[in-house]
Amino acid sequence: MGVDEVLAASRRGVRRLSPAEVVEAAARGALVVDTRTESQRRAQGELPGAVVIDRTVLEWRLDPASPYRIPEATGYDLEVVVVCRHGYSSSLAAASLRAVGLRRATDLDGGVAAWIAAGLPLTDGPADVRE
Repeated sequence: MGVDEVLAASRRGVRRLSPAEVVEAAARGALVVDTRTESQRRAQGELPGAVVIDRTVLEWRLDPASPYRIPEATGYDLEVVVVCRHGYSSSLAAASLRAVGLRRATDLDGGVAAWIAAGLPLTDGPADVRE
């Protein structure tokens, strides 16, 4: 199976969110997680209210049973919206979070590029980076 099939499988049966729906999700308490690199965030801007977690440690920071979790990782029912630059790696990351039990994990369809196209605000920072 190639990467396109893996990506399609990660999205099957999942409701991905539009930029406006991410705003609504954050307002109701969803955790918005930005996995873009520092250089990508510098080029595009920071997503207001998002927590920045490096993709390499995402599962450990969000699994409520992990000793390395962030304080916001309060339970497996937590609504998580993963964001990346264009909405590809975020789909894979959200699928990985669902695999560890975060059943409400999804992503921003189109990534920050869609956020920008929708005219939603970005900031110059500082970002809420979690290591």
